Amino acid sequence: MAVNWPGLASIGVFYLIVLGTGIWASRKSKREEKKCTGNRSEVAMVGGRNLNIWVSIFTMAATWVGGGYILGCAEVLYDPTKGLVWAFAPIACAMNLVIGALFLVKPIRSKNYVTLMDPFQEKYGNTIVAIIFIPALIADILWVACILGALGGTVSVVMDISSKLAVSISAAVAIIYTLLGGLYSVAYTDVIQLLLMLLGLWFCVPFILTSPSSANITVAALTELHQAPWIGKLELEDTGRWIDDILLLALGGICYQAFYQRVLSTPTDTQAKITCYAGAALCPILGMPSLIIGAAAASTNWNQTSYGSPSPYEQGRSGMILPIALQHLCPFYVSLVGMGALAAAVMSSVDSALLSAASQLGRNIFKNIVYKKASEKMIITVVKVSIFLCGGMGAGLAMMTSSVHLFWIVSADVLYSMMVPQVICIFYLSHLVNKYGACTGCVLSLLLRGLVGEPLIGLPDVLPLPWDKIQEDGHRYRLFPFRTVIMLTTTAIIVLVSRFVVWLSERGLLRGISDAETDKDVHHMAPVETDVEEKDRLNKEQSHLSEEVGRC
Repeated sequence: MAVNWPGLASIGVFYLIVLGTGIWASRKSKREEKKCTGNRSEVAMVGGRNLNIWVSIFTMAATWVGGGYILGCAEVLYDPTKGLVWAFAPIACAMNLVIGALFLVKPIRSKNYVTLMDPFQEKYGNTIVAIIFIPALIADILWVACILGALGGTVSVVMDISSKLAVSISAAVAIIYTLLGGLYSVAYTDVIQLLLMLLGLWFCVPFILTSPSSANITVAALTELHQAPWIGKLELEDTGRWIDDILLLALGGICYQAFYQRVLSTPTDTQAKITCYAGAALCPILGMPSLIIGAAAASTNWNQTSYGSPSPYEQGRSGMILPIALQHLCPFYVSLVGMGALAAAVMSSVDSALLSAASQLGRNIFKNIVYKKASEKMIITVVKVSIFLCGGMGAGLAMMTSSVHLFWIVSADVLYSMMVPQVICIFYLSHLVNKYGACTGCVLSLLLRGLVGEPLIGLPDVLPLPWDKIQEDGHRYRLFPFRTVIMLTTTAIIVLVSRFVVWLSERGLLRGISDAETDKDVHHMAPVETDVEEKDRLNKEQSHLSEEVGRC
Protein backbone atom coordinates (compact mmCIF):
# COMPACT_ATOMS: atom_id res chain seq x y z
CA MET A 1 0.00 0.00 0.00
CA ALA A 2 1.32 3.46 -0.94
CA VAL A 3 1.71 6.26 1.58
CA ASN A 4 -1.65 7.97 2.21
CA TRP A 5 -0.55 11.55 1.48
CA PRO A 6 -4.01 13.18 1.88
CA GLY A 7 -4.33 11.46 5.25
CA LEU A 8 -0.93 12.71 6.33
CA ALA A 9 -1.88 16.19 5.20
CA SER A 10 -5.10 16.12 7.25
CA ILE A 11 -3.22 15.13 10.41
CA GLY A 12 -0.60 17.76 9.61
CA VAL A 13 -3.31 20.44 9.45
CA PHE A 14 -4.67 19.34 12.82
CA TYR A 15 -1.16 19.45 14.30
CA LEU A 16 -0.56 22.94 12.97
CA ILE A 17 -3.83 24.14 14.51
CA VAL A 18 -2.87 22.63 17.88
CA LEU A 19 0.70 23.96 17.72
CA GLY A 20 -0.52 27.42 16.75
CA THR A 21 -2.95 27.44 19.67
CA GLY A 22 -0.17 26.36 22.01
CA ILE A 23 2.13 29.15 20.83
CA TRP A 24 -0.66 31.72 21.22
CA ALA A 25 -1.39 30.45 24.74
CA SER A 26 2.32 30.65 25.63
CA ARG A 27 2.18 34.41 24.95
CA LYS A 28 -0.76 34.67 27.35
CA SER A 29 1.29 32.74 29.89
CA LYS A 30 4.15 35.22 29.57
CA ARG A 31 1.75 38.14 30.08
CA GLU A 32 0.42 36.47 33.21
CA GLU A 33 3.97 35.99 34.47
CA LYS A 34 4.64 39.72 34.14
CA LYS A 35 1.46 40.59 36.04
CA CYS A 36 2.09 37.94 38.69
CA THR A 37 3.15 39.26 42.12
CA GLY A 38 3.62 35.76 43.51
CA ASN A 39 5.63 32.84 42.18
CA ARG A 40 6.25 32.73 38.45
CA SER A 41 6.66 28.96 38.51
CA GLU A 42 3.03 28.67 39.63
CA VAL A 43 1.92 30.26 36.36
CA ALA A 44 3.56 27.37 34.50
CA MET A 45 2.37 24.69 36.93
CA VAL A 46 -1.15 25.78 37.91
CA GLY A 47 -1.91 28.69 35.57
CA GLY A 48 -1.51 31.28 38.30
CA ARG A 49 -4.65 29.77 39.93
CA ASN A 50 -6.83 31.87 37.65
CA LEU A 51 -8.02 29.60 34.83
CA ASN A 52 -11.32 30.45 33.12
CA ILE A 53 -14.12 28.06 34.14
CA TRP A 54 -14.88 26.94 30.57
CA VAL A 55 -11.22 26.32 29.84
CA SER A 56 -10.83 24.39 33.10
CA ILE A 57 -13.83 22.16 32.25
CA PHE A 58 -12.53 21.40 28.76
CA THR A 59 -8.99 20.69 29.93
CA MET A 60 -10.25 18.40 32.71
CA ALA A 61 -12.35 16.35 30.27
CA ALA A 62 -9.65 16.32 27.58
CA THR A 63 -7.05 15.05 30.04
CA TRP A 64 -9.10 11.94 30.79
CA VAL A 65 -10.44 11.42 27.26
CA GLY A 66 -7.21 10.72 25.41
CA GLY A 67 -5.94 8.24 22.86
CA GLY A 68 -6.01 5.27 25.22
CA TYR A 69 -9.58 6.07 26.20
CA ILE A 70 -10.89 6.49 22.64
CA LEU A 71 -9.08 3.49 21.14
CA GLY A 72 -9.64 1.36 24.24
CA CYS A 73 -13.42 1.85 24.26
CA ALA A 74 -13.74 0.77 20.63
CA GLU A 75 -11.35 -2.15 21.17
CA VAL A 76 -13.21 -3.58 24.18
CA LEU A 77 -16.63 -3.28 22.53
CA TYR A 78 -15.39 -4.93 19.32
CA ASP A 79 -13.57 -7.78 21.09
CA PRO A 80 -16.00 -10.77 21.05
CA THR A 81 -14.55 -12.04 24.36
CA LYS A 82 -15.51 -8.79 26.13
CA GLY A 83 -18.18 -6.47 24.72
CA LEU A 84 -20.15 -3.54 26.12
CA VAL A 85 -20.41 -5.00 29.61
CA TRP A 86 -16.61 -4.66 29.91
CA ALA A 87 -16.46 -1.18 28.33
CA PHE A 88 -16.71 0.63 31.66
CA ALA A 89 -14.10 3.34 31.03
CA PRO A 90 -16.67 6.15 30.43
CA ILE A 91 -18.51 5.40 33.67
CA ALA A 92 -15.32 4.76 35.65
CA CYS A 93 -13.74 8.04 34.53
CA ALA A 94 -16.91 9.91 35.45
CA MET A 95 -16.89 8.22 38.87
CA ASN A 96 -13.27 9.26 39.31
CA LEU A 97 -14.05 12.94 38.78
CA VAL A 98 -17.10 12.85 41.06
CA ILE A 99 -15.03 11.22 43.82
CA GLY A 100 -12.37 13.88 43.32
CA ALA A 101 -14.93 16.68 43.62
CA LEU A 102 -16.55 15.24 46.75
CA PHE A 103 -13.49 14.21 48.72
CA LEU A 104 -10.28 15.75 47.35
CA VAL A 105 -10.90 19.29 46.12
CA LYS A 106 -11.13 20.85 49.58
CA PRO A 107 -8.12 19.06 51.17
CA ILE A 108 -5.70 19.80 48.31
CA ARG A 109 -6.77 23.46 48.02
CA SER A 110 -6.89 24.19 51.76
CA LYS A 111 -3.18 25.05 52.03
CA ASN A 112 -2.56 26.36 48.49
CA TYR A 113 -0.52 23.33 47.49
CA VAL A 114 0.98 23.27 44.00
CA THR A 115 1.48 19.53 43.47
CA LEU A 116 0.15 16.30 44.94
CA MET A 117 3.55 15.65 46.50
CA ASP A 118 3.39 18.84 48.62
CA PRO A 119 1.28 17.38 51.48
CA PHE A 120 3.49 14.27 51.52
CA GLN A 121 6.61 16.40 51.73
CA GLU A 122 5.10 18.48 54.48
CA LYS A 123 4.08 15.42 56.51
CA TYR A 124 6.82 12.85 55.89
CA GLY A 125 9.87 14.79 54.75
CA ASN A 126 12.14 14.54 51.72
CA THR A 127 13.36 10.94 51.87
CA ILE A 128 9.91 9.36 51.96
CA VAL A 129 8.58 11.74 49.31
CA ALA A 130 11.40 10.72 46.98
CA ILE A 131 10.27 7.09 47.42
CA ILE A 132 6.56 7.85 46.98
CA PHE A 133 7.26 9.99 43.90
CA ILE A 134 8.81 7.07 41.98
CA PRO A 135 5.52 5.22 41.20
CA ALA A 136 3.84 8.53 40.31
CA LEU A 137 6.65 9.36 37.87
CA ILE A 138 6.57 5.87 36.35
CA ALA A 139 2.80 6.13 35.88
CA ASP A 140 3.08 9.49 34.10
CA ILE A 141 5.78 8.22 31.73
CA LEU A 142 3.76 5.07 30.99
CA TRP A 143 0.73 7.27 30.35
CA VAL A 144 2.74 9.28 27.80
CA ALA A 145 3.90 6.01 26.21
CA CYS A 146 0.31 4.75 26.04
CA ILE A 147 -0.93 7.87 24.29
CA LEU A 148 1.94 8.11 21.83
CA GLY A 149 1.76 4.37 21.15
CA ALA A 150 -1.93 4.78 20.33
CA LEU A 151 -1.19 7.39 17.72
CA GLY A 152 1.82 5.55 16.31
CA GLY A 153 -0.19 2.38 15.77
CA THR A 154 -3.10 4.32 14.29
CA VAL A 155 -1.01 6.23 11.78
CA SER A 156 0.97 3.16 10.75
CA VAL A 157 -2.28 1.28 10.02
CA VAL A 158 -3.98 4.00 8.00
CA MET A 159 -1.13 6.02 6.49
CA ASP A 160 1.33 3.19 5.81
CA ILE A 161 4.26 5.02 7.40
CA SER A 162 6.57 4.01 10.22
CA SER A 163 4.92 4.14 13.64
CA LYS A 164 8.24 5.36 15.07
CA LEU A 165 8.12 8.40 12.78
CA ALA A 166 4.55 9.17 13.86
CA VAL A 167 5.48 8.82 17.56
CA SER A 168 8.52 11.09 17.12
CA ILE A 169 6.57 13.87 15.38
CA SER A 170 3.69 13.69 17.87
CA ALA A 171 6.05 13.81 20.86
CA ALA A 172 7.93 16.76 19.34
CA VAL A 173 4.73 18.79 18.81
CA ALA A 174 3.47 18.14 22.36
CA ILE A 175 6.87 18.88 23.92
CA ILE A 176 7.26 22.16 22.02
CA TYR A 177 3.98 23.80 23.04
CA THR A 178 4.17 22.44 26.60
CA LEU A 179 7.68 23.85 26.94
CA LEU A 180 6.56 27.24 25.66
CA GLY A 181 3.49 27.93 27.78
CA GLY A 182 3.12 25.42 30.62
CA LEU A 183 -0.44 24.91 31.84
CA TYR A 184 -1.84 27.76 29.72
CA SER A 185 -0.66 26.09 26.50
CA VAL A 186 -1.86 22.69 27.70
CA ALA A 187 -5.30 24.01 28.73
CA TYR A 188 -6.05 26.08 25.63
CA THR A 189 -4.86 23.37 23.23
CA ASP A 190 -7.12 20.95 25.15
CA VAL A 191 -10.11 23.13 24.24
CA ILE A 192 -9.26 22.93 20.54
CA GLN A 193 -8.43 19.22 20.71
CA LEU A 194 -11.66 18.37 22.50
CA LEU A 195 -13.80 20.25 19.98
CA LEU A 196 -11.98 18.65 17.03
CA MET A 197 -12.35 15.21 18.56
CA LEU A 198 -16.03 15.61 19.41
CA LEU A 199 -17.05 17.04 16.05
CA GLY A 200 -14.73 14.84 13.97
CA LEU A 201 -15.74 11.47 15.41
CA TRP A 202 -19.46 12.27 15.52
CA PHE A 203 -19.19 13.40 11.89
CA CYS A 204 -17.93 9.91 10.95
CA VAL A 205 -20.52 7.92 12.93
CA PRO A 206 -23.46 8.20 10.42
CA PHE A 207 -21.25 7.06 7.54
CA ILE A 208 -20.03 4.02 9.47
CA LEU A 209 -23.54 3.05 10.58
CA THR A 210 -24.86 3.25 7.01
CA SER A 211 -21.99 1.29 5.47
CA PRO A 212 -23.39 -1.51 3.25
CA SER A 213 -21.01 -3.98 4.90
CA SER A 214 -22.37 -3.35 8.40
CA ALA A 215 -25.52 -4.93 9.81
CA ASN A 216 -27.94 -3.15 12.10
CA ILE A 217 -26.03 -2.69 15.38
CA THR A 218 -29.20 -3.11 17.47
CA VAL A 219 -29.69 -6.57 15.96
CA ALA A 220 -26.02 -7.51 16.35
CA ALA A 221 -26.15 -6.47 20.02
CA LEU A 222 -28.04 -9.63 20.98
CA THR A 223 -27.74 -11.83 17.88
CA GLU A 224 -24.60 -13.58 16.64
CA LEU A 225 -24.15 -12.43 13.05
CA HIS A 226 -20.48 -12.21 12.06
CA GLN A 227 -19.15 -12.67 15.60
CA ALA A 228 -20.49 -12.91 19.16
CA PRO A 229 -23.05 -10.23 20.17
CA TRP A 230 -21.25 -7.00 21.00
CA ILE A 231 -23.20 -6.42 24.22
CA GLY A 232 -21.01 -9.11 25.80
CA LYS A 233 -21.69 -11.13 28.90
CA LEU A 234 -20.53 -11.20 32.50
CA GLU A 235 -20.15 -14.64 34.03
CA LEU A 236 -20.56 -14.97 37.79
CA GLU A 237 -16.95 -16.12 38.17
CA ASP A 238 -15.72 -12.94 36.43
CA THR A 239 -17.55 -10.57 38.82
CA GLY A 240 -14.54 -10.05 41.08
CA ARG A 241 -12.25 -9.16 38.18
CA TRP A 242 -14.92 -6.86 36.70
CA ILE A 243 -15.31 -4.92 39.96
CA ASP A 244 -11.52 -4.79 40.35
CA ASP A 245 -11.07 -3.27 36.89
CA ILE A 246 -13.77 -0.64 37.45
CA LEU A 247 -12.29 0.43 40.79
CA LEU A 248 -8.83 0.52 39.27
CA LEU A 249 -9.92 3.20 36.80
CA ALA A 250 -12.33 4.97 39.16
CA LEU A 251 -9.87 5.31 42.06
CA GLY A 252 -6.52 5.14 40.27
CA GLY A 253 -7.15 8.53 38.69
CA ILE A 254 -7.16 10.34 42.05
CA CYS A 255 -3.39 9.83 42.17
CA TYR A 256 -2.57 11.67 38.93
CA GLN A 257 -0.96 15.07 39.37
CA ALA A 258 -2.79 16.09 36.16
CA PHE A 259 -6.09 15.97 38.08
CA TYR A 260 -4.80 18.13 40.93
CA GLN A 261 -3.17 20.54 38.50
CA ARG A 262 -6.57 21.41 37.09
CA VAL A 263 -8.24 21.52 40.50
CA LEU A 264 -5.55 23.90 41.77
CA SER A 265 -5.64 26.10 38.66
CA THR A 266 -9.11 27.46 39.45
CA PRO A 267 -9.60 30.55 41.66
CA THR A 268 -12.24 29.05 44.01
CA ASP A 269 -13.26 25.71 45.52
CA THR A 270 -16.69 26.03 43.91
CA GLN A 271 -15.23 26.41 40.41
CA ALA A 272 -12.95 23.44 41.04
CA LYS A 273 -15.93 21.25 41.96
CA ILE A 274 -17.97 22.47 38.98
CA THR A 275 -15.00 21.61 36.76
CA CYS A 276 -14.98 18.05 38.10
CA TYR A 277 -18.74 17.53 37.80
CA ALA A 278 -18.88 18.96 34.27
CA GLY A 279 -15.89 16.83 33.26
CA ALA A 280 -17.66 13.77 34.67
CA ALA A 281 -20.71 14.51 32.50
CA LEU A 282 -18.56 14.99 29.40
CA CYS A 283 -16.57 11.75 29.72
CA PRO A 284 -19.43 9.37 28.71
CA ILE A 285 -20.58 11.78 25.97
CA LEU A 286 -17.10 11.89 24.46
CA GLY A 287 -16.83 8.11 24.65
CA MET A 288 -20.09 7.48 22.76
CA PRO A 289 -18.70 7.81 19.20
CA SER A 290 -15.94 5.32 20.01
CA LEU A 291 -18.42 2.84 21.46
CA ILE A 292 -20.74 3.16 18.45
CA ILE A 293 -17.86 2.62 16.04
CA GLY A 294 -16.80 -0.47 18.03
CA ALA A 295 -20.36 -1.82 17.84
CA ALA A 296 -20.51 -1.18 14.09
CA ALA A 297 -17.17 -2.96 13.62
CA ALA A 298 -18.54 -5.97 15.54
CA SER A 299 -21.57 -5.96 13.22
CA THR A 300 -19.52 -5.84 10.00
CA ASN A 301 -18.81 -8.60 7.49
CA TRP A 302 -15.16 -7.69 6.90
CA ASN A 303 -14.96 -9.98 3.88
CA GLN A 304 -17.26 -7.50 2.06
CA THR A 305 -15.00 -4.53 2.80
CA SER A 306 -11.70 -3.45 1.31
CA TYR A 307 -10.05 -4.92 4.41
CA GLY A 308 -10.97 -8.49 3.43
CA SER A 309 -10.48 -11.69 5.41
CA PRO A 310 -9.51 -12.67 8.01
CA SER A 311 -11.13 -10.07 10.25
CA PRO A 312 -9.13 -7.60 12.38
CA TYR A 313 -9.84 -9.69 15.50
CA GLU A 314 -8.55 -12.86 13.85
CA GLN A 315 -5.39 -10.99 12.86
CA GLY A 316 -4.86 -9.75 16.42
CA ARG A 317 -5.54 -6.11 15.50
CA SER A 318 -8.48 -5.40 17.81
CA GLY A 319 -6.53 -2.54 19.37
CA MET A 320 -6.54 -0.70 16.03
CA ILE A 321 -10.21 -1.33 15.22
CA LEU A 322 -11.21 2.34 15.36
CA PRO A 323 -8.76 3.57 12.67
CA ILE A 324 -9.43 0.41 10.63
CA ALA A 325 -13.18 1.15 10.74
CA LEU A 326 -12.57 4.77 9.75
CA GLN A 327 -10.47 3.65 6.80
CA HIS A 328 -12.65 0.81 5.47
CA LEU A 329 -16.21 1.76 6.47
CA CYS A 330 -16.15 5.50 5.65
CA PRO A 331 -15.77 7.42 2.38
CA PHE A 332 -12.14 8.48 1.92
CA TYR A 333 -12.51 12.16 2.73
CA VAL A 334 -14.71 11.44 5.74
CA SER A 335 -12.02 9.14 7.12
CA LEU A 336 -9.52 12.03 6.88
CA VAL A 337 -11.67 14.06 9.28
CA GLY A 338 -11.88 11.06 11.61
CA MET A 339 -8.13 10.56 11.58
CA GLY A 340 -7.57 14.21 12.44
CA ALA A 341 -10.04 13.90 15.31
CA LEU A 342 -8.23 10.81 16.55
CA ALA A 343 -4.90 12.62 16.44
CA ALA A 344 -6.47 15.43 18.48
CA ALA A 345 -7.68 12.92 21.08
CA VAL A 346 -4.20 11.46 21.40
CA MET A 347 -2.50 14.83 21.84
CA SER A 348 -5.01 16.03 24.45
CA SER A 349 -3.49 13.86 27.18
CA VAL A 350 0.21 13.61 26.41
CA ASP A 351 0.85 17.27 27.23
CA SER A 352 -0.94 16.92 30.58
CA ALA A 353 1.17 13.93 31.60
CA LEU A 354 4.38 15.71 30.62
CA LEU A 355 3.57 18.82 32.63
CA SER A 356 2.40 16.68 35.55
CA ALA A 357 5.70 14.81 35.91
CA ALA A 358 7.81 17.89 35.21
CA SER A 359 6.03 20.04 37.82
CA GLN A 360 6.73 17.53 40.58
CA LEU A 361 10.33 17.06 39.47
CA GLY A 362 10.92 20.82 39.41
CA ARG A 363 9.21 21.69 42.69
CA ASN A 364 9.31 18.66 44.98
CA ILE A 365 12.60 17.12 43.91
CA PHE A 366 14.78 19.99 42.66
CA LYS A 367 13.47 22.90 44.72
CA ASN A 368 12.71 21.09 47.98
CA ILE A 369 15.47 18.44 48.00
CA VAL A 370 18.31 19.09 45.56
CA TYR A 371 18.73 22.88 45.81
CA LYS A 372 16.50 24.66 48.31
CA LYS A 373 17.79 28.12 47.37
CA ALA A 374 16.73 27.70 43.74
CA SER A 375 15.27 30.84 42.16
CA GLU A 376 11.99 30.90 40.27
CA LYS A 377 13.90 31.07 36.99
CA MET A 378 15.87 27.94 37.89
CA ILE A 379 12.69 26.04 38.83
CA ILE A 380 11.08 26.92 35.49
CA THR A 381 14.23 25.81 33.65
CA VAL A 382 14.22 22.45 35.47
CA VAL A 383 10.52 22.01 34.65
CA LYS A 384 11.25 22.57 30.95
CA VAL A 385 14.19 20.16 30.94
CA SER A 386 12.00 17.58 32.70
CA ILE A 387 9.27 17.98 30.07
CA PHE A 388 11.82 17.22 27.37
CA LEU A 389 13.28 14.19 29.20
CA CYS A 390 9.91 12.66 30.16
CA GLY A 391 8.65 13.16 26.61
CA GLY A 392 11.72 11.42 25.24
CA MET A 393 11.36 8.45 27.61
CA GLY A 394 7.65 8.10 26.86
CA ALA A 395 8.31 8.19 23.11
CA GLY A 396 11.05 5.58 23.49
CA LEU A 397 8.71 3.20 25.33
CA ALA A 398 5.95 3.78 22.77
CA MET A 399 8.30 2.61 20.02
CA MET A 400 8.98 -0.66 21.84
CA THR A 401 5.45 -2.11 21.75
CA SER A 402 2.19 -1.56 19.89
CA SER A 403 -0.10 -2.60 22.78
CA VAL A 404 -2.12 0.45 23.79
CA HIS A 405 -4.07 -1.29 26.53
CA LEU A 406 -0.83 -2.57 28.12
CA PHE A 407 0.51 0.87 29.02
CA TRP A 408 -2.91 2.20 29.98
CA ILE A 409 -3.69 -0.61 32.45
CA VAL A 410 -0.16 -0.95 33.85
CA SER A 411 0.14 2.80 34.52
CA ALA A 412 -3.22 2.82 36.33
CA ASP A 413 -2.28 -0.44 38.09
CA VAL A 414 0.89 1.10 39.54
CA LEU A 415 -1.02 4.04 40.98
CA TYR A 416 -3.97 2.01 42.26
CA SER A 417 -1.90 -0.53 44.20
CA MET A 418 0.76 1.84 45.55
CA MET A 419 -0.55 5.41 45.56
CA VAL A 420 -4.26 5.25 46.41
CA PRO A 421 -3.51 4.07 49.98
CA GLN A 422 -0.99 6.90 50.38
CA VAL A 423 -3.46 9.53 49.13
CA ILE A 424 -6.24 8.26 51.41
CA CYS A 425 -3.92 8.31 54.42
CA ILE A 426 -2.39 11.73 53.78
CA PHE A 427 -5.75 13.49 53.35
CA TYR A 428 -8.06 11.59 55.72
CA LEU A 429 -5.91 9.59 58.16
CA SER A 430 -3.08 12.07 58.57
CA HIS A 431 -3.40 12.13 62.38
CA LEU A 432 -2.92 8.34 62.49
CA VAL A 433 0.03 7.84 60.14
CA ASN A 434 3.71 8.70 59.99
CA LYS A 435 6.64 8.21 57.64
CA TYR A 436 7.42 4.72 58.98
CA GLY A 437 3.98 3.46 58.05
CA ALA A 438 4.12 5.21 54.66
CA CYS A 439 7.47 3.63 53.81
CA THR A 440 6.27 0.18 54.91
CA GLY A 441 3.17 0.59 52.77
CA CYS A 442 5.24 1.36 49.68
CA VAL A 443 7.43 -1.71 50.16
CA LEU A 444 4.51 -4.02 50.94
CA SER A 445 2.37 -2.93 47.96
CA LEU A 446 5.33 -3.32 45.60
CA LEU A 447 6.12 -6.77 47.02
CA LEU A 448 2.54 -8.03 46.82
CA ARG A 449 1.98 -6.67 43.32
CA GLY A 450 5.24 -8.25 42.17
CA LEU A 451 4.31 -11.64 43.63
CA VAL A 452 0.89 -11.58 41.92
CA GLY A 453 2.74 -11.04 38.61
CA GLU A 454 1.79 -9.48 35.31
CA PRO A 455 2.04 -11.57 32.11
CA LEU A 456 1.77 -8.42 29.96
CA ILE A 457 5.25 -7.34 31.06
CA GLY A 458 6.71 -10.81 31.63
CA LEU A 459 6.44 -10.72 35.44
CA PRO A 460 5.89 -14.31 36.71
CA ASP A 461 2.76 -15.01 38.77
CA VAL A 462 4.31 -16.55 41.88
CA LEU A 463 1.56 -16.01 44.45
CA PRO A 464 -1.49 -18.32 44.12
CA LEU A 465 -4.85 -16.68 44.77
CA PRO A 466 -8.43 -17.95 45.22
CA TRP A 467 -10.37 -18.71 42.02
CA ASP A 468 -7.24 -18.81 39.82
CA LYS A 469 -7.54 -20.51 36.43
CA ILE A 470 -4.44 -22.15 34.97
CA GLN A 471 -4.22 -21.38 31.25
CA GLU A 472 -2.64 -23.51 28.53
CA ASP A 473 0.57 -21.45 28.62
CA GLY A 474 0.89 -22.07 32.37
CA HIS A 475 -0.05 -18.53 33.44
CA ARG A 476 -2.72 -17.92 36.06
CA TYR A 477 -5.85 -16.10 34.93
CA ARG A 478 -6.77 -14.01 37.96
CA LEU A 479 -10.46 -13.88 38.91
CA PHE A 480 -9.82 -12.64 42.45
CA PRO A 481 -9.97 -8.78 42.83
CA PHE A 482 -6.32 -8.71 43.90
CA ARG A 483 -5.64 -5.05 43.09
CA THR A 484 -8.39 -3.83 45.40
CA VAL A 485 -7.31 -6.25 48.12
CA ILE A 486 -3.69 -5.02 47.84
CA MET A 487 -4.92 -1.41 48.03
CA LEU A 488 -7.02 -2.05 51.15
CA THR A 489 -4.29 -4.15 52.77
CA THR A 490 -1.70 -1.46 52.16
CA THR A 491 -3.95 1.21 53.67
CA ALA A 492 -4.44 -0.88 56.79
CA ILE A 493 -0.71 -1.64 57.09
CA ILE A 494 0.23 2.07 56.83
CA VAL A 495 -2.03 2.87 59.78
CA LEU A 496 -1.09 -0.20 61.85
CA VAL A 497 2.66 0.21 61.44
CA SER A 498 2.41 3.93 62.21
CA ARG A 499 0.48 3.19 65.43
CA PHE A 500 2.82 0.35 66.35
CA VAL A 501 5.90 2.57 66.03
CA VAL A 502 4.30 5.23 68.23
CA TRP A 503 3.30 2.55 70.78
CA LEU A 504 6.90 1.26 70.93
CA SER A 505 8.18 4.81 71.34
CA GLU A 506 5.76 5.60 74.17
CA ARG A 507 7.02 2.58 76.08
CA GLY A 508 10.62 3.54 75.61
CA LEU A 509 11.40 0.64 73.29
CA LEU A 510 12.37 3.01 70.48
CA ARG A 511 14.13 6.28 71.10
CA GLY A 512 13.52 9.60 69.36
CA ILE A 513 10.17 8.63 67.87
CA SER A 514 6.88 10.16 68.92
CA ASP A 515 3.41 10.60 67.51
CA ALA A 516 4.09 14.29 66.92
CA GLU A 517 7.36 13.69 65.13
CA THR A 518 5.92 13.82 61.66
CA ASP A 519 4.24 17.15 62.38
CA LYS A 520 7.71 18.68 62.68
CA ASP A 521 8.66 17.72 59.16
CA VAL A 522 7.31 20.99 57.74
CA HIS A 523 10.88 22.26 57.59
CA HIS A 524 11.53 19.81 54.75
CA MET A 525 9.41 22.02 52.50
CA ALA A 526 11.71 24.73 51.20
CA PRO A 527 10.01 28.15 51.42
CA VAL A 528 8.85 29.29 48.01
CA GLU A 529 9.85 32.90 47.45
CA THR A 530 7.88 35.46 45.50
CA ASP A 531 9.73 37.50 42.87
CA VAL A 532 10.02 40.45 45.29
CA GLU A 533 11.40 38.28 48.09
CA GLU A 534 13.85 36.67 45.69
CA LYS A 535 15.17 40.08 44.54
CA ASP A 536 15.52 41.27 48.15
CA ARG A 537 17.47 38.17 49.09
CA LEU A 538 19.81 38.52 46.12
CA ASN A 539 20.38 42.23 46.86
CA LYS A 540 21.22 41.45 50.51
CA GLU A 541 23.64 38.73 49.44
CA GLN A 542 25.30 41.09 46.97
CA SER A 543 25.59 43.87 49.61
CA HIS A 544 27.06 41.43 52.11
CA LEU A 545 29.57 40.25 49.53
CA SER A 546 30.56 43.85 48.71
CA GLU A 547 31.14 44.59 52.41
CA GLU A 548 33.36 41.54 52.76
CA VAL A 549 35.40 42.59 49.72
CA GLY A 550 35.73 46.14 51.14
CA ARG A 551 37.06 44.81 54.44
CA CYS A 552 39.67 42.77 52.64
